[in-house]
Amino acid sequence: MTEKIPVDLWFDPSCPFAWVTSRWLIEVAKVRPIEPRWRMMSLHILNEDKDVSDDYRERAARAMGSVRVVAAAAAKHGEQAVGELYTALGTLLHNEGRSKEPERLRETVEAALERAGLDTSLVEAMHSEEWDPTIRASHDEGITLVGQEVGTPIIRLGANAFFGPVITRILRGEDAGKLWDGVLAVTAYEDFFELKRTRTKRPQFD
Repeated sequence: MTEKIPVDLWFDPSCPFAWVTSRWLIEVAKVRPIEPRWRMMSLHILNEDKDVSDDYRERAARAMGSVRVVAAAAAKHGEQAVGELYTALGTLLHNEGRSKEPERLRETVEAALERAGLDTSLVEAMHSEEWDPTIRASHDEGITLVGQEVGTPIIRLGANAFFGPVITRILRGEDAGKLWDGVLAVTAYEDFFELKRTRTKRPQFD
């Protein structure tokens, strides 16, 4: 049996682009010998000292609640709970379009905990700063690999780390594998930094 290579992905549950990339990485694991591992980062921490709109800053701060719950779940149930809870949160927030507004977000997070088979009382972590140092340490680990000018997702394979890929559709089967091969091919060069074009599509989650 081929040994699977660990691949770390840093995510904020609220980010739709990270969600698409994470589901693509799961598809890659079906056709390439990799094992996705899930790491926390926070758009709130990323943008706390940046010039962003008040509306975006407020939304990023609100999203910190779900990251706190992920950190609390990992502490109580182990690292495997991170992927399980991320899948439940992402499905509810993105695929099912649950509201991210303050009055509904707690309900969504609690539903995600229940769906993941985790202790629903962990929802109380949303409004506690207890887990912020843990989140910040994980965030700093990821962002240090690629620099402050990027966001989520960040992927690391051994010594090779990069932001993205930012995609708007979940590639499946061998198409997922081919994109993975291409991403690895270009990011392996230490003098390669960027390919980019203006996004003209919104993320699709099916």
